[in-house]
Amino acid sequence: MPADRADPHTARHPGWPGRPGPLRTAGGRVALRPPRLRDARAWSSTRLRDRAYLQQWEPSAVGGWNERNTPGAWPAQWAALRGMARRGQALPFTITVDGEFAGQLTVGNIVRGALRSGWIGYWVAADRAGGGVATAAVALAQDHGFGPAGLHRLEATVRPENAASIRVLEKTGFRREGLFERYLDVAGAWRDHYVYALTAEELPGGAAAALVRAGLAEWS
Repeated sequence: MPADRADPHTARHPGWPGRPGPLRTAGGRVALRPPRLRDARAWSSTRLRDRAYLQQWEPSAVGGWNERNTPGAWPAQWAALRGMARRGQALPFTITVDGEFAGQLTVGNIVRGALRSGWIGYWVAADRAGGGVATAAVALAQDHGFGPAGLHRLEATVRPENAASIRVLEKTGFRREGLFERYLDVAGAWRDHYVYALTAEELPGGAAAALVRAGLAEWS
């Protein structure tokens, strides 16, 4: 039985690998695929170019931004993501628009057993912001998580100041559950984050189909 069709109660890593999509949005044809080693140049150039746009929302990390986002830094990140996917701990994806690299999305901290949950995090290139790209990517990941991956609950955290990301989550059916105070070190300070969540029963027809019905995307 292929990994993306495995029984979520017994398989070590159901849902991996997977290629959700595509959905057509105003911003282009959006799809998800597993990260590739050859993504290094596109990943690095995007991250270095969009530092000011991305750094304000991402958790602080050891080392400087440029050091952590050179093409040479990608192989280690790719290997770590691939390893977590193979162990069933995460579902990492590259976001593509019209076949081109446009960002990353990860369903991480996957827990099986009675919980069957994970969190979702994502970023898109600054020139792809708007146009429904992030919204479509999140919807595709939700459907994959609740479908082939066999999860029951997805969570996401977002800073209250990040209005664009809040709109993405709310458009895809997430509901706000509360506030985590001083939750993550971001840009040199401990930042509050809203926590959003969604369970499989809340969107029985799927998030992508809901976007299509709302006129925010089209099947492609």
